[in-house]
Amino acid sequence: MRWTARTAETVALALGGLLLVLAALTLDAAGRVLVGAAGVLLLVLALRDVLLRPRLTADAGGVVVRTLGGRTRLPWPGLRVRLRTTRRLGTRSRLLELDTAAGPDDDGVLVLLGRRDLGADPAAVARALEALRPG
Repeated sequence: MRWTARTAETVALALGGLLLVLAALTLDAAGRVLVGAAGVLLLVLALRDVLLRPRLTADAGGVVVRTLGGRTRLPWPGLRVRLRTTRRLGTRSRLLELDTAAGPDDDGVLVLLGRRDLGADPAAVARALEALRPG
């Protein structure tokens, strides 16, 4: 099973970033800096989406999370899969939490992934991961 950012969102980010960078060329100095920085930020986010494909994969051996630092394998034994739901300013957000820390002295791994990272609802991904977990 694999989850990754939606292709349409990545393309929209890249096009938006490109348009902002091009628009910045027609502005005054302050506008160039602000609009150009926003365009570059969108382009960097689109590039991040492309580099981190697929963001999360799961098989019988465990889960593999792709980050800018490389791939991290999280084997099923010791892996906790939870759904984090928070409310802030009237908006509810959900995050998929993958945690390997077993105790207070254990240097485990904590990974938080949102809807945009996964391209799917984190609750549905959590259910799919629990269904795939052996035993």
